Amino acid sequence: MHLLIPAAGSGKRMGSDRNKLLLPLLGQSVIAWTLKAADAATTIEWIGIIAQPSDWPDLKAIASGLNLQKPVHWIAGGTTRQESVYNGLKGLPPEAGQVLIHDGARCLATPELFDRCTAALQTCPGLVAAIPVKDTIKVVAPHSDVVASTPDRSQLWAAQTPQGFDVQKLLVCHAEGVRQGWEVTDDAMLFEQCELPVTIVPGEETNLKVTTPIDMAIAEFILRQRS
Repeated sequence: MHLLIPAAGSGKRMGSDRNKLLLPLLGQSVIAWTLKAADAATTIEWIGIIAQPSDWPDLKAIASGLNLQKPVHWIAGGTTRQESVYNGLKGLPPEAGQVLIHDGARCLATPELFDRCTAALQTCPGLVAAIPVKDTIKVVAPHSDVVASTPDRSQLWAAQTPQGFDVQKLLVCHAEGVRQGWEVTDDAMLFEQCELPVTIVPGEETNLKVTTPIDMAIAEFILRQRS
């Protein structure tokens, strides 16, 4: 399986002036934990890191220090996550028929989750790791603080990554997104916009996205518990 890791973001919500994936987390950088999990997954054979070229020296030094067993390739990121992933898809080798896409900031994903998504992708064109929503969700009317509705929680899932897709189908969806000016927050939304099915694969409660300093503290606690 080919894996793309979007890593072209910034650290604004983290209160940092550098890419948050370069920040230290329990003796390693955030991206190091992501790479170690991907490298340990038995089904991952190729890793592509999508990042701004200005971050490549730091990221390459981190990857080199991990002595990864899987080959790592470098792809220039875009101005948005959507553009970065599109760049990543176009940077895949010609033989890549399927791809997993995993946010570099989800550094607590386990190797087993990567392998589970790979297995599920053999039976569907698109998938997303997700967990059932526990909280009651309120929909608020636009430009107000008034509750408009309360959706049925039993039908709600919190999307995570990895997300997996047939490469050619996702390329078509990205091209259509560019043509129509769609702005999406994950690749599953592009599949949905193109009326292609997306299957849910059970994710992991600990597979949080490290975005704020509080997330960093939680991630450190989880990593300490694992060790």
